[in-house]
Amino acid sequence: MRAVEQRLAELMRAARAGDAAAYRQFLADAGAMLRTNARAALARAGRGNAEVEDIVQETLLAIHLKRESWSEDRPISPWLNAIARYKLVDVLRRLGVRRAIPIDDVVDELPAPAEVPAVDADVRRLVDALPERSRRIVVAMSIEGRSAAEVGRDVGMNEGAVRVALHRALKELARRYREGFDAHR
Repeated sequence: MRAVEQRLAELMRAARAGDAAAYRQFLADAGAMLRTNARAALARAGRGNAEVEDIVQETLLAIHLKRESWSEDRPISPWLNAIARYKLVDVLRRLGVRRAIPIDDVVDELPAPAEVPAVDADVRRLVDALPERSRRIVVAMSIEGRSAAEVGRDVGMNEGAVRVALHRALKELARRYREGFDAHR
């Protein structure tokens, strides 16, 4: 591997100095290495080889565009592999790839579930006093831990509007809590 590393670095140095033949050879050698790595990465992701050439071509294009960012006093393989990893992730995202791991395979490694604190009766009364939509948003996001996108679909609002409504509802809860707290002093 050290010989491959040295050869790729020498070819890239020559290419950056203006040697077109060295650059063509660099791209060919790097492409072969990237192709092997892409096949292995796709196999780990449970995919076939259909996307290998897309990943290699996108990576080579990115290398071409970013070739001046490689520092000649550093190894070239980590630089190449970082670019390739980003391109692989881009392709897998585009394909909607999600990796599923059976829970039984990792159950012993998972932390113990945290105890969910019971919602205090005073907090429940404060939340229940909110207008219906605000209450639903606070409960869904702050207590149940649902995302703004999910809650937005449920209440017929866009994600940004849900976040604004949550912020306003929490601000109102804080105001009511302070008023109740001050009243008990």
